[in-house]
Amino acid sequence: MGLRINGDIFLVTEYSHVKPGKGSAFVRVKLKNVKTQQVLDRTFKTADKLDDVMLEERKLQNLYRSGDGFHFMDATSYEERILSEEVLGDAVKFLQDHLEVTGVCHGDEVLKVVLPTFIIAEVIETEPGFKGDSSRAGTKPSTIDTGVMIQVPLFVNIGDRVKIDTRTGSYVERVNK
Repeated sequence: MGLRINGDIFLVTEYSHVKPGKGSAFVRVKLKNVKTQQVLDRTFKTADKLDDVMLEERKLQNLYRSGDGFHFMDATSYEERILSEEVLGDAVKFLQDHLEVTGVCHGDEVLKVVLPTFIIAEVIETEPGFKGDSSRAGTKPSTIDTGVMIQVPLFVNIGDRVKIDTRTGSYVERVNK
């Protein structure tokens, strides 16, 4: 659910209805700004008027990057949309070619892009591993095919495919080809 407050669109992340013994009921709401990711805690009384914003989720497929724009195809209408790096935010780090993402839209405007929780990426640069290294022996820096540097276990080599959690940017496991 989305709300418009002072011209900005906020997503409701948590809410609780409170009915005290004395006085009127109210709702405590935790809101997150779609564009700036700022989190607000607000309290609304039953008499307060709120401006609802209709938000919809659409499947978008990353096509390519040109200059400072990222080209996506809407999976339902097959229209091409160009999104800026500001709209994508931190999602740029894990954006692969032909990756399907979820776009949070208001009308025809894409407000936010949500990556899948996990992606499979190829390690393109890392120090060589040594035989006998175990997963608990430590980590080393590696660069994946999106250009981001992550920490991986010592046994991971160049050309290995790894599963990465896009929420934290951390290594999950090595994936067989």
